[in-house]
Amino acid sequence: MAGEKVKRSVGSWVVISAFLASGIFHLVNPSGFLFLLPDWAPEPILLIYLSGVAEIIAAVGLLLRQKWAPIFTALVLLAVWPANWWFAIDALSTNPDIALAAWLRLPLQIPLIWFALKSPVRA
Repeated sequence: MAGEKVKRSVGSWVVISAFLASGIFHLVNPSGFLFLLPDWAPEPILLIYLSGVAEIIAAVGLLLRQKWAPIFTALVLLAVWPANWWFAIDALSTNPDIALAAWLRLPLQIPLIWFALKSPVRA
């Protein structure tokens, strides 16, 4: 029926919830994310703040069903993926206790991107 809102999928709610929580944590405790970045990253605290703000903007955009939000959210996920790869590779030698978790986390970004892109928007 025209004008009827499309129900959000569980995946869409997962992305919204994860991005809101992660974004807030980035802003509240940026130093807690330093371990994810290489030592040579320029302005690491600024990068953490910017990624936190981007995650909150993405989550709110998805929540409000903004047309730009699914693509923006997917781009944010793609933008942070290199840091996740770096961490997974680095963890093999520096933090073997969490290396498995770091490597298992990498493929999870693919369904998150899919869920973001499939999130309903306003017509």
